[in-house]
Amino acid sequence: MEANAQVSQLEQALLLQAETLAREQLQNAESARARILAESADKLKLAGEREVLTAKVEAERLVRRHSQAAEARLAAELDRLRWALTEATLAGVKTAFQQLAQDETRYLALLEAWLATAAQALPPGNLVAEVRPDDEKRLAPQWTEISARAAPERSVTLVSHSQPSEGGIRVRLADNRAQLDQTFEARQLRLADELARVAMERLFASAPDLGTLIHG
Repeated sequence: MEANAQVSQLEQALLLQAETLAREQLQNAESARARILAESADKLKLAGEREVLTAKVEAERLVRRHSQAAEARLAAELDRLRWALTEATLAGVKTAFQQLAQDETRYLALLEAWLATAAQALPPGNLVAEVRPDDEKRLAPQWTEISARAAPERSVTLVSHSQPSEGGIRVRLADNRAQLDQTFEARQLRLADELARVAMERLFASAPDLGTLIHG
């Protein structure tokens, strides 16, 4: 009987120990499961945040690329318009000057005014006035009076040049130390900034004053 009692006690102790180990294993398994779930949730959250961040960066990149492309297209279009308007302005100035050159009274008065400007601007000394061959023929009969009014007390020799030109006058010292080029082409070049301003005014629907480009 005593042996049976000892065996029974041993069985109960083993069962109790087994139950305890089973509970511990179950608790460990639950803890591990909870830890795995938590880690998985963190990883999913981090992955989601990364995806959101990646998507945001990509969206910003696309927006920036589209904005840059739009700005480039706008700049190109503005350049095209500026060029077209500048060309139109140059053509308008050229046409206006050609019409003025056909009006002998106004044209010769303008050449006289430009000669006077050069005579005042250039250092002392004899002067040489260079004009187109056609203009020399128009000026020659009146040159003595014109030069006397425009450059009193200075000797001004009238000559023609062979360079292509719409008109105007180039005045230099006889010794070539200085000159003032008042040909249409030279004045147009000096007024490039003004022409650009007129082109921009046309771009914004503002009427330009071409008279200042011719007579200014």
